[in-house]
Amino acid sequence: MPTRHHSTAARAAAPLGLIATAAALAALAAVAFLLLRPATGNAAQASGAIVSTAKTSLGRILVNSSGHTLYLFGKDKNGKSSCSGMCASFWPPLITTGKPRAGTGAKASLLGTTKRADGRLQVTYNHHPLYTFKKDTKKGQTNGEGLSAFGATWYAVSPAGARVVKSGGGGGY
Repeated sequence: MPTRHHSTAARAAAPLGLIATAAALAALAAVAFLLLRPATGNAAQASGAIVSTAKTSLGRILVNSSGHTLYLFGKDKNGKSSCSGMCASFWPPLITTGKPRAGTGAKASLLGTTKRADGRLQVTYNHHPLYTFKKDTKKGQTNGEGLSAFGATWYAVSPAGARVVKSGGGGGY
């Protein structure tokens, strides 16, 4: 049987072809990674809770990104939350992991945060920590308005950052 002889150049070309293919695949993977990963600047911004306004039976009020009414608690003082434990299970605080953002009708200059006892950041508006209400299950509901619970009264928040009071209702903090 005849013996086949391969030239040294032919034997060297095969590994070079594999190396070139591997290098091209690595470059393609690097480009895909750069194009598909979220930009860090946008990722940080996108993590901030959004506060907007909506028209309800109480007038125009603040809502979260799901359209649920945002409330202030009359017991909160100096921008700090007084609602934790069982209170926070009925009145979940509006939590953010980034800088809160103003949506339609809300004022960015009134947005801020306060650190809760558990270390999470709660969104504030005009220095009022913001909460939703467990019994508001649909957009536009205001079931928590004027309720007295956990030691003070709960109010929806106006775009100006003040409490909203039902017509005919009164009462103070």
